[in-house]
Amino acid sequence: MLSLGIVGLPNVGKSSLFNALTAAQADAANYPFCTVEPNVGIVEVPDPRLARIAAVMDPAPKRVVPATVQFVDIAGLVKGASQGEGLGNKFLSHIRETDAVVQVVRCFDDPDVTHVMGSVDPVRDRDVIEFELALADLATIERRIDRVQRAARSGDKDATAELPVLQRAQAVLNEGKALWEARPSDADIAMLRPLQLLTDKPVLYAANVTDHELHGDEGPHLRTLRAAVAASGEHAEIVPFSAKIEAELAELSSEERVELLHSLGVDSAGLDRLIHASYQLLGLRTFFTAGEPQLRAWTIHAGETAPIAAGAIHTDFQHGFIRAETVGAEEFVSLGGWKGAREKGAVRSEGKEYVVQDGDVMLFRFNV
Repeated sequence: MLSLGIVGLPNVGKSSLFNALTAAQADAANYPFCTVEPNVGIVEVPDPRLARIAAVMDPAPKRVVPATVQFVDIAGLVKGASQGEGLGNKFLSHIRETDAVVQVVRCFDDPDVTHVMGSVDPVRDRDVIEFELALADLATIERRIDRVQRAARSGDKDATAELPVLQRAQAVLNEGKALWEARPSDADIAMLRPLQLLTDKPVLYAANVTDHELHGDEGPHLRTLRAAVAASGEHAEIVPFSAKIEAELAELSSEERVELLHSLGVDSAGLDRLIHASYQLLGLRTFFTAGEPQLRAWTIHAGETAPIAAGAIHTDFQHGFIRAETVGAEEFVSLGGWKGAREKGAVRSEGKEYVVQDGDVMLFRFNV
């Protein structure tokens, strides 16, 4: 399951976003440190292909199971969090195991909503969060260096190879910079991966904007954030959303949601855009299994083969993989399901080298 950690300063709309996305009803109030324990919520990945596939299945599926995303929301960070200011950095441990970090930044002015730093400046806020994450990573690296140095002195070859990688990371973090800014090599990244460093994770920016900015009429705060991210060379996407609108959408029926989004001039909710951006950022793909008793969406990484996709369902499927019967979702729908796709010769028999494509409908053959 894709897991996203939500971070940000207090009062930027972080917990409001979490509430709207997960309907978990985490506390949200106009004062810092409202979220005192990490909140975890699971949401479905919106995918209109599921309904179209289900409509042509015979017999109809008893269950339709979409892919899911886990959101982890921690207490609002403040300057000095890595040194114990505010609620300290203990909450950062809750997002170390996530796949990516969603940094919520405030891009609107409202005198009725207090900003913990006294003014609205998304670029400054971004820098504060990144600095605190870097310092938290530095503490992790320094602890690891202490252990590895002792092992290296005793002649441990693995420790001797790891030590210079750690020292290079330490030099970057000592400057308050994120590791991605150093453009580490693939070998260094692989060696650092077990430490689950925060500044080595892909980042998405969720920009909390006013209602009228959702359809492209961007204000000065959002423009300056875009310029700062572009100038830094960071590979990150900015997803504008309105915490206020997301909260309203969470209370509406499907039909009412469509009407509200249409009135705002946008095609999808912030949740949808955030999840889709996460899939793109992390190079994720969706495939489907369509058979009695259920239709289900599964998530894998781009470039992964049919046996790995089978293993996403069950390890026995991967170990005993023989072949996969495969057809694209659009063909599956247009030809009327498995029966029509087989009659038209659209179903392919793919082996162990087949790279699964986004939207593949698959039936695995295996020996246990």
